[in-house]
Amino acid sequence: MRFSDGFLSEIRDRVPISAVIGQRVTWDRKKTNTQRGDFWACCPFHGEKSPSFHCEDRKGRYHCFGCGVTGDHFRFLTEMDGLSFPEAVERIAEMAGVPMPARDAQEERRERERASLHDVMELATTFFEDRLQTSDGARARAYLRDRGLSQATQQQFRLGFAPDSRNALKEFLASKGIEKTQMEACGLTVFEDVPVSYDRFRDRIMFPIPDSRGRIIAFGGRAMSAEISAKYLNSPETELFHKGNVLYNFARARKALQKGGTVIAVEGYMDVIALAQAGFENVVAPLGTALTENQLGLLWRMSGEPVLCFDGDKAGLKAAYRAADLALPLVAPGNTARFALLPEGKDPDDLVKAEGPEAFRTVLNAARPLSDLIWMRETSGGVFETPERRAELEKTLRELTSRIKDESVRYHYQQEMRERVLNFFGNQRGRQQGQGGGKGSFNKGSFSKGGGERGQWNKGGAGVQAGRLAVSESLARSAMVKRTAGMPLREAALVVALVNHPSLIDENFEHVERLDLSHGELKQLHSVLIDAMAHGEANTREAVVAAIERASCAEMWERAVTLARRARQWTAFEDAAIEDARDAFAQTLHLHRSARTLHKELKQAEAALATDPTDENYRHLVEVQAQFHDVQATEALIEGFGVSSGRGGRN
Repeated sequence: MRFSDGFLSEIRDRVPISAVIGQRVTWDRKKTNTQRGDFWACCPFHGEKSPSFHCEDRKGRYHCFGCGVTGDHFRFLTEMDGLSFPEAVERIAEMAGVPMPARDAQEERRERERASLHDVMELATTFFEDRLQTSDGARARAYLRDRGLSQATQQQFRLGFAPDSRNALKEFLASKGIEKTQMEACGLTVFEDVPVSYDRFRDRIMFPIPDSRGRIIAFGGRAMSAEISAKYLNSPETELFHKGNVLYNFARARKALQKGGTVIAVEGYMDVIALAQAGFENVVAPLGTALTENQLGLLWRMSGEPVLCFDGDKAGLKAAYRAADLALPLVAPGNTARFALLPEGKDPDDLVKAEGPEAFRTVLNAARPLSDLIWMRETSGGVFETPERRAELEKTLRELTSRIKDESVRYHYQQEMRERVLNFFGNQRGRQQGQGGGKGSFNKGSFSKGGGERGQWNKGGAGVQAGRLAVSESLARSAMVKRTAGMPLREAALVVALVNHPSLIDENFEHVERLDLSHGELKQLHSVLIDAMAHGEANTREAVVAAIERASCAEMWERAVTLARRARQWTAFEDAAIEDARDAFAQTLHLHRSARTLHKELKQAEAALATDPTDENYRHLVEVQAQFHDVQATEALIEGFGVSSGRGGRN
């Protein structure tokens, strides 16, 4: 039934959201501030060891900084307990002591009809399951056996078989008292433009499609005959089923995420089922079409960084590029995607069968961020030997990144693409300006093939600086150099280490006080640290965290922690020995100061070359670039071990 906004607001205001959620979680005593109505706990939607689930009574909202789930009183009950929205409203109203409003007769009728359609779909599912086990389903059973699906897996996903008959399902449902209009409303029969309706699914293996609460709302059917043009057939749009809003296996995958990890999106039913049988339960798939914006939203409800996995062929790569174009405008702090591309000619089912689960896990571990996929598409196979083509690439990248709606993420994407272009081409512009000869020009002998100077031209026209720029692409992918949710990892690691080990502030106060940070949120956290130190409130980690919360910077702090944890910067956390933390902090601080200084020198050298393109200025620029890339290379090597420094690194 429908509820007025006033009624919903009234019962929400009367019941603290912590009272609703507190029935399902244990609040963390250290982080929770009961007097302020600020609560923290380990997320009930995914497994974690440290609390990143935040609940705020004043706003009546919850949010997990680990998996990204968010919502209000009603969303929590529908997502966690599987209640319908009216049931959730009724429970909150009961807690608030407010009577439910008078029911709307028309809306109640629609709800009853919708419930009856669920009953019809359940009957149809049972019918298909039973027919799979009869003589009619022998070929289907043999097909599933050949595909390697165990009996237990078939039962888990409730696979079935639609016999090759125009009326078998229709007659079965009619014998159960189901009306013709109900069958049509469920999309089980074809009735348009025909004198007598008939079963939509015939001679097909049936894949029931559940909704977020596990109720069957549609079917997918795979044809057994090779002569059928439509290999896969889905239910039509119905009152229960809107294809673009549904992900296959959503409910099971969401439950599996409570153990940890991220959600994986593949391309088809069989891939999901085969991977689940191989131990990957957190897998979903769109329903035979390209990923939609609503489906991407569902993925982000489960995980802030889903892995989108595509087959290793031209069609799979094309689908990956379409998904990248869909996601790019929508990315935001905490919402992005990674892309896993399978070996050519293999889908997940093939790969797991041939090489086992570890082969698929290797593919997942090699998943690349969205920015990599965009860069790869625009540069792969391209020849940029002319200024016009290089300018065209820069223009394309500017146009793509300008689509990003979030201002902060857009800024960092544009910055990263500028850096990639600079690294990819070297500083050819400066060199080209002097090719005409004369005073301050670059003569051909200085940078010819085989010449002794850094910064030689290669055949394709891209500048290579003694191998420096050739490795810059891999460096740009390093977690120590790239940005996640707009926050540089190196800076986040420094701040997280200082908060978790406050003694480092006192030991390095001169450097910490003047710490040069580029990210706005980290600058705020840094200011809180300095203020806490000045007021004698930085003696313990708990005192510093409390100061951060009082300054309303808790969400910023959680983002920094999440980034450092994902990058396995274990020495920055409170359980690291102080000796390891001290060594790691000193090295990271040294790298940070060197990089910031060299970055400023690099900008100055570029400006000098632009205004006075002499050989001397060019050589100076190349030397500064070489030093800058040395710092990046050191960071990349450190990041490869998952630590910033220290003894006893963890994998």
